[in-house]
Formats: sequence, structure tokens, C-alpha cells
Amino acid sequence: MIVVNIKENESIDKALKRFKKKFERTGVLKELRSRTFFVKPSVKNREEKIKAAYRQQMMGQENL
Repeated sequence: MIVVNIKENESIDKALKRFKKKFERTGVLKELRSRTFFVKPSVKNREEKIKAAYRQQMMGQENL
């Protein structure tokens, strides 16, 4: 459960913004979207390998 303490003389907008940031960091929406349909483990592994290769390529270009 996410708890956001509202400080004295703090606007609701700022408190809501802090709540949204905390909620985003928990990854609830990302997990919910990933659970909407089943992805076979082989497909998931393939996607992870492709993403890892892309990250490695980007890191290699960064060092040049």
C-alpha cells in the first residue's frame, strides 16, 4: 500500500504528483499490462535476448 504524507501547507497537486511517482516506481501498471495475455517462455526469452543485445550495442557505441 502506498502512503503519501501530506506536509503542512502543501498543495494537493504536489501530493498527487508524489503519489503518481511512487505508484509508477512500484511497477504495478507494467505488471498488469504484461499479465493481460499469456506469453510463451520461449518468446519471452527471445525478447530478453534481443533487448540485451540492443543494450550491449548501445553501450559499445557510447564508449567510442
